[in-house]
Amino acid sequence: MELQVRRLGVIGYQDALDLQADLVEQRRRGEIPDQLLLLEHPPVITLGVKTRNNRTNIVASDAQLAAAGVEVFQTGRGGDVTYHGPGQLVGYPIFDLNPNRRDVHKYVRDIEQALIDAVATFGITADRVPGLTGIWVGNEKLAAIGVRISRWITSHGFALNVATNLSHFDLIVPCGIQDRGVTSMDRLLGRAVPMAEVESAVEASFRDVFRKTGV
Repeated sequence: MELQVRRLGVIGYQDALDLQADLVEQRRRGEIPDQLLLLEHPPVITLGVKTRNNRTNIVASDAQLAAAGVEVFQTGRGGDVTYHGPGQLVGYPIFDLNPNRRDVHKYVRDIEQALIDAVATFGITADRVPGLTGIWVGNEKLAAIGVRISRWITSHGFALNVATNLSHFDLIVPCGIQDRGVTSMDRLLGRAVPMAEVESAVEASFRDVFRKTGV
């Protein structure tokens, strides 16, 4: 597969939405190959389509959110509520699943596998949890996944906690799941992990997993 990886640094959430929309249309017209955007966001809470604009799983008040400098966005991705912020590696694959890769379940499982493989290179053993998306270490989520697929062109994607401020997850019920927590690579390893090294590991694992699966 031909995959172009763009490392964008810190980019505002709305700017990332606009960029994805533009790249989706370019990919649909065949003007660009498959893309993987790797970036970080300023602090933001996003609501997936599952919420139907219901903010029940945002437990913080508007005043608390403002004090923490956290914006709130309604998005077109799947899933419930999640948090993005500095120290979290966000990945947005813009892939064309036409004509013979039209399997949403497999696509999400492949993202999970790529992330599992990436963190394994740092000595972290993550896994799936039946009935839930993302990758987990015990009962704690290390990476969240929420995708959008429009006429089989993908957007949105994953959020991997590298050095994320985990206290910001206290502002929400992450992904609407009451009885599980969140963790980060830094916390699991007891040391700081350079974001550039994580980006390189994720890029390598995406190329490997999706080359094997034909994406």
